[in-house]
Amino acid sequence: MVAVPKTASIRENLPVPRPHPRARILPGWLAALAASAVVQGANAPEAPYRWYSVTVGGGGFSPGLVFSHAERGLAYLRTDIGGLYRWDEAARRWIPLQDDMAESNYFGVESVAPDPVNPEVVYAAVGMYHWEKPTAMLRSADRGRHWEIYPVEFRMGGNEVGRGMGERLAVDANEPTTLYFGSRYDGLQRSVDGARSWSRLATFPLPGRGLPKDHADPDPGGISFVLPDPASGARGTRSRTLLIGVSDPGPVHLYRSDDAGESWRPLPGQPEPALLPVQGQLDARGVLYVTYANGIGPNGITDGAVYRFDTRAGTAMNITPEAGPTRAAGGYMGLAIDRMHPGTLLVATVNRWIPGDTLWRSSDDGRHWQSLAELSTHDDAATPYLRAGDKRVGFDHWMAGVAIDPFDPNHAAYTTGATVYATTDAALAQGSAASPPSLRWRPWVAGIEETAILSLASPPQGPLLLSGFGDISGFAHTDLDESPTRMFVNPVFNNTFLVDYAGQVAQVLVRTGLPRDQAIDGEVTLAWSDDSGENWHALKAPPLKWKDAAGATEQRRFDTDGNAPLIVSADGSRFIVMTPVPLLTGDRGKSWTVVHGLPGYTRIVADRVDGLRCYALDFAKGVLFSSSDGGASFSALATTGLPRELRADEPKNLHSPWPLIASPAAAGDLWYVSQGRLFHSINGGQHFELVRSGVKVDLLSFGMAPPGRTYPALFATGTREALKAIWRSDDAGVSWIRINDAQHEYGRRFRALSGDPRVFGRVYLGTDGRGILYGAPSSALGATPLLSDRVESAAKSASFVPSGPDAQVIYDDALGEGWNNWSWAQVTVDNAAPVHSGSASIAVTTAPYTALYLAHTPFNAGAFRALSFWIHGGAHGHPTLALIPVAGGKGLTDRAVPLKVSAGKWTSITVSMAELKVAGAEIEGFWIQNTSGQPLDTWYLDDVELN
Repeated sequence: MVAVPKTASIRENLPVPRPHPRARILPGWLAALAASAVVQGANAPEAPYRWYSVTVGGGGFSPGLVFSHAERGLAYLRTDIGGLYRWDEAARRWIPLQDDMAESNYFGVESVAPDPVNPEVVYAAVGMYHWEKPTAMLRSADRGRHWEIYPVEFRMGGNEVGRGMGERLAVDANEPTTLYFGSRYDGLQRSVDGARSWSRLATFPLPGRGLPKDHADPDPGGISFVLPDPASGARGTRSRTLLIGVSDPGPVHLYRSDDAGESWRPLPGQPEPALLPVQGQLDARGVLYVTYANGIGPNGITDGAVYRFDTRAGTAMNITPEAGPTRAAGGYMGLAIDRMHPGTLLVATVNRWIPGDTLWRSSDDGRHWQSLAELSTHDDAATPYLRAGDKRVGFDHWMAGVAIDPFDPNHAAYTTGATVYATTDAALAQGSAASPPSLRWRPWVAGIEETAILSLASPPQGPLLLSGFGDISGFAHTDLDESPTRMFVNPVFNNTFLVDYAGQVAQVLVRTGLPRDQAIDGEVTLAWSDDSGENWHALKAPPLKWKDAAGATEQRRFDTDGNAPLIVSADGSRFIVMTPVPLLTGDRGKSWTVVHGLPGYTRIVADRVDGLRCYALDFAKGVLFSSSDGGASFSALATTGLPRELRADEPKNLHSPWPLIASPAAAGDLWYVSQGRLFHSINGGQHFELVRSGVKVDLLSFGMAPPGRTYPALFATGTREALKAIWRSDDAGVSWIRINDAQHEYGRRFRALSGDPRVFGRVYLGTDGRGILYGAPSSALGATPLLSDRVESAAKSASFVPSGPDAQVIYDDALGEGWNNWSWAQVTVDNAAPVHSGSASIAVTTAPYTALYLAHTPFNAGAFRALSFWIHGGAHGHPTLALIPVAGGKGLTDRAVPLKVSAGKWTSITVSMAELKVAGAEIEGFWIQNTSGQPLDTWYLDDVELN
C-alpha cells in the first residue's frame, strides 16, 4: 500500500490485366463531391509502395459464409468489421474485396448474395452501424474485383446485434435482376434492376419499426432472412413463392407469398412467439429448415429450437436436437443443408456455454441427430494462437456461419467469433447415427485478417513487431508471413491497449490490457518481459491510500480496469504505472514509490535515449514537466512554442493516440501533435517549433533514417486537402509523400502506426478490422549493374513483335501499361546492352533469395495461355532461377517453375498458366527469384508477354 501525498488529487474476370477504375453510381451531388476529393488528392506526391498483410490468420467474427451455387470452388465470407472476402480455389486463399474502398462504414457487411446463375456476379449489403451513413448495395460483375456502389437510405448493422442472422439479401434465380433485402428497420425492400434502385414492398405486413431513438434502444433485428423458391417460377419470370423470417416482436415470425409478394400469409405451425427465426434454408423439395433463438445474438440467448416446414404439404415439425428440462441452455443459429443429399443438415448451437457449443448433424430430416463435438478434432497448427493460454478452441462461441459445399458435401465449414474452420473428410456425407463420422477440422483462413489493432511497436532488435490486439491479446512477430507462435500470455489479455519496449534495451517489454478471464488471471492488467516476449511476468500496482473530506482513510487499486498504462524507462530499469498518482518501481514490482511533482491523472512519456529523462503534460494548465532522475520527481518547464490552450489535445482514453511523443533520434527529442499540427523540440521540451507540413496528423511514428541521413523517417496518418492517407517524411516533417494509393485504402480505418527502425521505408499499420498491414517502398528504378557484369549483345531483331492480337506486353523496351517493377533485387529497366530486340532490356543482379518482381493489380490468369519471355544468363548462366506466380501479396513458392538460363546467349522460354498452376486464378504478377544462397552475376530479360 502506498500513501498518497496530501497535495495530489484523485480523480477481384477481366479479359486483359489492365487496371480498371472503380465504377460508382451515385446521386449527382455525391458524385460531384467524390470527383472533387479525387482532384484534391491528385495534388499529393506519391511514393510507389507494396502493401502486405502481417499474417495472424482470421482473428475476428465472420457472421456469414456462402458457397456459390453457380460454380464449384467459389465462396464468399462476410465479416462484421473487415469487409468481404472471396475464396480463390486456384490460389488456395481468401481474397479481400474491399481494400480499395475509403468508406469506413462499408466494412461492416450486413449480407452477401452470389448470383445463383452467373458466377461472375455478386451482391453485398454494407453498413456497419445504423447510426452511421452511408449505407449501400454493392454489385460486382467480376467476382468482387471491382464494384458498382449504390447508396441506399435504409440503415444497416453489419457490426451490431443480430449480425449472425440471415442471409437478408437474396437474388431471384429465375429473374436475377430481381433482388430482395430484409432490412432491420424499413421492412422488405425489392430491386428489379440489379440493385441499382430499391423500394419498400408495401404489401409486406410489417413495414419496419423505424430507427431506434438512440444507441441504447433494443434492436429487434427486423427481417432475418429472405428465401425465393426457384421451383415456383421459370427462367425469365419472377419466382412466385417467397419465404420471409422476421425477428421483430410479434405473434407471427414466418410469412409466405405465392404471388411474388403481392399478398402474404403466416406459415402454419410456427413455435411460440418468444422464439425468433434467425436463419432459414430451403431445399429443392420445398422443405424449409429454420433455427430459432429467444434473442438475435450473438449473446444473450438462453433458449431455442429447430423446425422443419414442408411448404408444399403445409406441415410443420419441431426437430430440435435436444429436448426436455435437462437440455443445456442456449439456442440455435448456424444452419446448412446438403443439396446433394436432401434431408441432411447441420445446425449450430449458440450461447450453450455449458457444456459448450456443438454442431448437430442429421441425415433423416431431423428425426435423429448426432453431436459432432465429441467426434471431431481440430488441427490449429496454421494458427497456433487459437490454443495459446489454454484457450478452448474448436466448437467455440458464436457459430453463426455454417455451410456445406453444394458441389462437394464432404466439404463443410463453420465460423466462430475468432476463426473459420473447414473439413473435407468424406465421412461427413457418409456418417449416420449408427455409424457416426470422425471429422478433422482445420482453420480455413489463408488470406483472412480480420482483427482490430490497438497498439504497435517495432523494436530495433528482437522481434520485427510487437502488437496489441482487441480480443486476442497480442504477439511478438518474428516472421511477418507466418501466424505467430509467441502470443502474449501470463497473463492473457482480452484487449492489449498498449505494448512498448525500452528505447535502449529493446528486449525489455511492457504491456497494458484487460485480462481475458479474471478467474484465471485475476485483476492483472500489467505485464513485463525481459526476453523480447518469450516469457511474461504479471505486475500489480499497490493500492493507493488517502483521506476523504471527513478525514476517513480510504484505499483502492487503480490498475484493475486496464486504463493505467505501464511505462518503461529507456534503460529498462524502471517501470511507472499511470495511476491517479503515478507509481514507480525500480525492482520489477517488489517495492513502489510515489512519483512527486505532478498533478493527478498525468501520463508520463519516457525519453527514448536517456534512461533518466521523462516528461509529462498537464493539459488543463498547458504545463510541460520534466524529470532527470528516472521519473522519481518532476518539475515544471517554462516551455515556449506550444499553443497556449492544450486542453483539447487531451486524449479521451487509452485507445487514443498520445500527443506527446519521444523520438529515438536523440535524448530530449520530442514531438507534440496538437489538433493535427506538429511541434518539434530538440532540447527536452524547453522550446518547440511549429513544423508547417500541410498534413493534419492523426498518428505519428518514426522509422529508419533515409539513406545518407541521420534523422529518422517520419510516418503519419492524416489529412491533406481532404485526402486522408498514409504519409512519409524524409526531412523531419517539412514535406510529406503519400505512401498508400487508391488500391490500398482499407476503409481509412487507421488505428495504430509504427515505423520500422531496421528497414528504411517500412511501416506497420494497425487497422480497425483488416488486421496489421505493412508497406515497403518499391525498388528504385534505374539501378545500373556494375560495368564488369555487362555482356555485349548478339545480333538482334529491330523490334519486338507480339505473338498475336490478344497478347499483353509486359516489357518491350519499357514496362507495359499497368505493370510495375516491385523488385527487391538490383534492377534497371532501361539497360542498353545486351538486348534481344529494340533498344533496352531489364538487367537484374540478385543477391541470395532476392527476385525480379513484375507486378500488376490483380487479374485473372485464366484469360491467358502462357507467359513468354527471352532471358540471357550473362557471363555464366544461372541454374538456380525460378519463375514464381504472385497472389494475395505473396509468392506462391510451391508452384515455382525452374528456369534453364544459358550463359552468353538469349533463350526463349514459355511457361503455361497450367504449369504454374494458376489457370483461372487471380494473380498479381511474377517473380524470377534466385533460389540459391549465393549471389548471382547480372542476367537479363526482354520481350515479356502474356499470350
